[in-house]
Amino acid sequence: MRNTIALAATIALAAGGVTATADRASAAPKPSPIAEAGTAAVKGSAKDNYQVYSRNGEAVRYTRTYDGLRVYGGDLIVRLRHGRVTGTSVGLKAPLSLSTEPSVTAARAAASSTAAFSGTVTSTGKPELFVDASTGTGRLAWETVVNGWLPDGQTPSRLHVITDARTGSFVGKFDEIESVTGTGNSLYSGPVAVDTTAGESNFSLTDPVRGGGYTCDMGNRTSGTCAVLTDDDNTWGTGTNADRASAAIDAHFGAATTFDYFTNVHGRNGIFGNGTGVPSRVHYGSAYVNAFWDGAQMTYGDGTGNAKPLVALDVAGHEMSHGVTENVVPGGLTYSGESGGLNEATSDIFGSMVEFYANSTADAGDYDIGEKIDIRGTGAPLRYMYNPTLDGSSHGCWSTTTKNVDVHYSSGVANHFFFDLAEGSGVTAYGTSPLCGSAAPVTGIGRDKAAAIWFRALDNYFISSTTYAQARAYTLSAATDLYGFCGTEYKAVQASWTAVNVAGDDFCSTGNDFALTLDASSVALDPGTSSTVTLSTTAVNGDPEQITFSAGVTPAGVTVTFDPETVTAGEPTTVTVTAAEGTSRSSAPVTITATAESITRTAALTVSVNSAAACTGTNGTDVAIPDNTTVTSTLTIADCTAAAPSTTSSVEVHIVHTYIGDLVVTLIAEDGTSYVLHNRAGGSTDNINQTYTVNLSAEPPNGTWTLSVRDAASADTGKIDSWTLSL
Repeated sequence: MRNTIALAATIALAAGGVTATADRASAAPKPSPIAEAGTAAVKGSAKDNYQVYSRNGEAVRYTRTYDGLRVYGGDLIVRLRHGRVTGTSVGLKAPLSLSTEPSVTAARAAASSTAAFSGTVTSTGKPELFVDASTGTGRLAWETVVNGWLPDGQTPSRLHVITDARTGSFVGKFDEIESVTGTGNSLYSGPVAVDTTAGESNFSLTDPVRGGGYTCDMGNRTSGTCAVLTDDDNTWGTGTNADRASAAIDAHFGAATTFDYFTNVHGRNGIFGNGTGVPSRVHYGSAYVNAFWDGAQMTYGDGTGNAKPLVALDVAGHEMSHGVTENVVPGGLTYSGESGGLNEATSDIFGSMVEFYANSTADAGDYDIGEKIDIRGTGAPLRYMYNPTLDGSSHGCWSTTTKNVDVHYSSGVANHFFFDLAEGSGVTAYGTSPLCGSAAPVTGIGRDKAAAIWFRALDNYFISSTTYAQARAYTLSAATDLYGFCGTEYKAVQASWTAVNVAGDDFCSTGNDFALTLDASSVALDPGTSSTVTLSTTAVNGDPEQITFSAGVTPAGVTVTFDPETVTAGEPTTVTVTAAEGTSRSSAPVTITATAESITRTAALTVSVNSAAACTGTNGTDVAIPDNTTVTSTLTIADCTAAAPSTTSSVEVHIVHTYIGDLVVTLIAEDGTSYVLHNRAGGSTDNINQTYTVNLSAEPPNGTWTLSVRDAASADTGKIDSWTLSL
């Protein structure tokens, strides 16, 4: 699965640890990078296993399985320098903990997925059970691939539909085939040199230099054989649409230029990273105003009236850059919300850079997207990187609503950032770039440096769930790697993100200074136990100074200690959090203060104490909920020694019901006191799967607790599936 719903994720930029099989390259094995990183840093659980996806220098990418199931959103990166862990990128908020037994059958998931397809269905694949961690937490889900044709009858579709495996509810969907569509009219490439293959009697449009990539003619059909073009004298096309080879040369040249750009500029061995060439299909469909990348090849339609094939250079570079993204990041940047915007922006950025790289007088480099193909029929490009709002839909400044718009429009924030980073804000040779809010003007560092920073961030830092806030942090890390901390390039990245309203807590210093990084932002532990996290320090400016640690106010019964209490900037300390026996359930932030001679820095660690085993109970017996009826489910807490349930007592409720706006859900203590959890909210939404926080400090912990569910209307029924009380 590559693209689904909008995501939330966390950034972990320090060392941590997980149990993993050691490398076996020598007789004396050393721990693998993921083992060196540590359980906390990778948000690992006992049921996790990890698979190396790729190695890029000292950045190692992993995919993750949980209890044998694929985890989407579980991908991670461990970065090393000289064999030592320097940081990680992780999408999970916490270690996974969930049942892998579905309540919804595969057949039901397949049926609902087929119904979600718009167009003509040709086949529905077998649903795959997996863990959807795209929001940073785990959910058991089915993924079903529905194949068919979109309503135009010419665009193929491989629609991935995600269904909750516990409730059967729709989670999200994405199409594996990524495309650009519109209406257009003619050809773009002037005379160009192309690499072909000589046969016994003619030449074929097959590139022997770039992994055998070839260009073929679909004959204005949507299926059947695609014939590789041939020519007797190796002179191809006439530069007009009357010769079918002309569009083919544009496509062939586009594939070769994109391959060369990534190889020669970024050191990547072609689109797929393994030297394999890209097939390009031209003259696809009849009057087909579309071009798309399907994960393996490029396909180009001939435009309105078959008069203007969509084979422009930046279109080719854009679509094939999707191929780079999905082969660098396992499954690609999730194709919705902010990560989807970053996905599209990555293709716009590199599509434009391919255009500059070609250095063609017929199609000079610029920051307009699709300006040659005129698919709107107005002469206007699809998108404007220097001022994304000019298209009437794109976001040029980040806001809390950016994640809710189509990915082609949420991409505007990153496109605008990149333009400012490369060319600067204000009036430029390519257009006028406005600032967001009261941001200061930006001086560009040049497109070569800007592209190098973006590619390194994609290659070494981006994971599937990357958000705009994380992209700011990751591009700053990439700038540091390439050009040094707090240099001109670093400060330009800061200023360019600020100019598009993406804020961060990064800083640059003039005196002795250091940074703090916790390998986990939170700790959860049981009463009578301890847990540790690593607090790393980094000397970011001047001379490394001694740093002494202390902890602020902690929850009752909780202590925080440091080993060692004093380090020199650049050295880590182990933070141990201990909850005494009998500590009540609680959760609160603890401020860790690090004091040096020149400056003091702080870090926040959220400490949560779980309920003691005797202070939690679950009833998993199903109770039917008929219309206009009140039903109950009870459980007994017998040996809880906590003085009194705290304000963080929780009730986890799972109710299957087709209209939760009918329901009133109440927790009742043994003395009859009622605590309403849900009161006819949610309208026609299906099912309640929610944890409610309740202040039960007035109640004795031990006794019988009752969950009461009242159905207050007709027509919809359901059942109490399970509920858990934690005091």
